[in-house]
Amino acid sequence: MSQDLRYPIGNFEIAKFGDRAENLTTINELPSKLRAAVDGLSEEQIDTRYRPGGWTVRQTVHHIADSHMNSQIRFKLALTEDEPPTIKPYYEDRWAELADSRLPVEVSLTLVDAIHNRWTTLLGSMSEADFKKSFIHPETGPWTLEGALALYAWHSRHHTSHITGLRERMGW
Repeated sequence: MSQDLRYPIGNFEIAKFGDRAENLTTINELPSKLRAAVDGLSEEQIDTRYRPGGWTVRQTVHHIADSHMNSQIRFKLALTEDEPPTIKPYYEDRWAELADSRLPVEVSLTLVDAIHNRWTTLLGSMSEADFKKSFIHPETGPWTLEGALALYAWHSRHHTSHITGLRERMGW
């Protein structure tokens, strides 16, 4: 684990997160691990920033739902378009300030459960050729679905570690 509160598991490097079976397990386990990370926290604790200048636990949970919903859709676009689609990026920092990011975390925990149920079903149906399909991110270029899977497995661990790291530091 890194001492950098912004990147508690380190920066994303595809070589470190390239094992498909492990990444599939991580995606499958995120809903229960995220629930466990926030279990028993008070509203005051949920509204605590995981680091100075960072998001609150609440915003982090809602961000995971937003991000993984977008990712699941990106997978579906790449799997169904004839040419690699160019996806639409979004301003995650601005999304984290919208009213729905102040809802109870249970709303997004339920959404993550549903998204991951559908996403893991989709991932489990994919062939070797499907994992080679791609989409184009206008800011970072082409991504194979294999690479995107690795990124979102990292993303799952990354944000869960923000919450569990805060709990450890605060003795919650």
